[in-house]
Amino acid sequence: MAKSQNGIKQITQTIAPDGVGLDSQAVRARMVHKLAAQGLSDAQVLAAMGLVERHRFVDTALVNQAYEDTSLPIGLGQTISKPNVVARMLELLRGGALDASGKLGRVLEIGTGCGYQAAVLSHLTTEVYSIERLRGLHDKARENLRTLRLPNVHLLFGDGMMGYAKGAPYAAIIAAAGGQAIPTAWIEQLAMGGRLVAPMQTASGAQALVVVDKTPQGVRQTLLEAVHFVPLKSGTS
Repeated sequence: MAKSQNGIKQITQTIAPDGVGLDSQAVRARMVHKLAAQGLSDAQVLAAMGLVERHRFVDTALVNQAYEDTSLPIGLGQTISKPNVVARMLELLRGGALDASGKLGRVLEIGTGCGYQAAVLSHLTTEVYSIERLRGLHDKARENLRTLRLPNVHLLFGDGMMGYAKGAPYAAIIAAAGGQAIPTAWIEQLAMGGRLVAPMQTASGAQALVVVDKTPQGVRQTLLEAVHFVPLKSGTS
């Protein structure tokens, strides 16, 4: 309590902002500034990363780590990728064909997880089809995204290794799990001139980012830096 000048006691109370202060745009701006300092330069990707509140996609116990450059568990043995990796993969994805407005067209995301990357993608594409093989995560992502009301995001429950033929062809495909090879279905569902970005296991057994471009001259594959993602699995659970 504090006493006012006229002698009347007043109750003072400190009210913490919602989301432990994480709703502030300044918090996301600091994350974006760090991404830019790390070499990320695509203005559209950085803007999209600044728009989506990452703390709404992680468990309450981990909310204070939401804007750190680290991956975090989201349940069922899966993780939300660290911001730097999300931004890097989206920047690579945008190195493919863009439409007249500077956006990607229809995109297929393999591995919805908690829904965070789909939310970021919604600002960079005309349409997002995101498929998740784990029912628990599919339901979690649906709940996380419900309040955002993103009309161009479609969540699917199914085997990501099979892609989603009904939505093909895709201007771009992005995967959040890596196997020993890129599934044939993904290449088939990629539009001519389209680009695919995914982790893939190399001959040494480690994972590296791979960029696949589908051109009239054939499919071109480029291996990039080492990464660490969950393994790509078939079926649903």
